[in-house]
Amino acid sequence: MKLMLLKETFGVCRLDPNQTLPHWALENKQTLLSITYSDEELSIVCPLSSIPESIQCEKAWNAIKIIGPLDCGLTGILSSLTVPLAENGISIFAISTYDTDYILIKEKDIITAKLILELNQHSFV
Repeated sequence: MKLMLLKETFGVCRLDPNQTLPHWALENKQTLLSITYSDEELSIVCPLSSIPESIQCEKAWNAIKIIGPLDCGLTGILSSLTVPLAENGISIFAISTYDTDYILIKEKDIITAKLILELNQHSFV
């Protein structure tokens, strides 16, 4: 599978579910931006540089994009990536879109994760 490591560093933010979408979340739409509402939270993944210090946030994530588009009927895409990482103690945060999937990996683990994925027949462009 072809993968691409995005250049930015990302944050995964947790806000109150009743809060309106903050303007800072939409500042950089040239890269990955994920907004998810549930009855328990508003979750935003965006470049770390856009996130105010006062926001509850897990910092220092790198993102790997699976080069798509991928057919929605395909199976095993994420597991082919996440299983080898899990077997090596690397946790991920997954995001799926209509066309593709992304896995976020803590910055401290990205070099090891990339090597593991390459050893499991994935390639980076």
